[in-house]
Amino acid sequence: MIDTLASSGIYIIKTLVGLATYLLLVRFLMQASRANYYNPICQGILRATTILTGPLARVVPSWGRFDGATLVTALLIQTLGICAIMSMAGYGMFAAVYLVWSAVALANSLLSIYFFVLLAYVIMSWIAPYSSQPAAELIRDLAEPICEPARRIIPPLGGLDFSIILVFVGLNLLQNFLLILPLARASGLPTNLVMGL
Repeated sequence: MIDTLASSGIYIIKTLVGLATYLLLVRFLMQASRANYYNPICQGILRATTILTGPLARVVPSWGRFDGATLVTALLIQTLGICAIMSMAGYGMFAAVYLVWSAVALANSLLSIYFFVLLAYVIMSWIAPYSSQPAAELIRDLAEPICEPARRIIPPLGGLDFSIILVFVGLNLLQNFLLILPLARASGLPTNLVMGL
């Protein structure tokens, strides 16, 4: 019975922490890519996450387009979630390696967000390339900053944009070979501890 309760608690914590960090990271990416502030979806995300970022916004500075308070808040929430999960699983409440695991989890979440944004961007370019819907605008605002450098390498050919394939390959290399999985293995990050890994 205790194992079932602990497993249920771990699942709930992992889900809530995952949703909170994904929202915070989308907010971070919106600000970094200078998404349209007046977009209703952006407004909703900003309102939902201001409660979390408010206390740190006065202390943690921003670095140009990068909102430090949002990133630090996401790191803290991820670390607290890992601490809670590890203590429920019978391990220590806190260890320094949990911060490393949190950073790896956030980097993986950022790459996952970009993967799904790019996937939606490709589908949207086939179905409704000139849509002015708020979701379509947000997807374009998030995708363009990482697609533009790839277009300098592979320009559009005959109206078809193959540069996005280069971006997908880059994301896959970062997640599986160059950054996320090697860091996860090197730091001993348990599988299924955080969302997306």
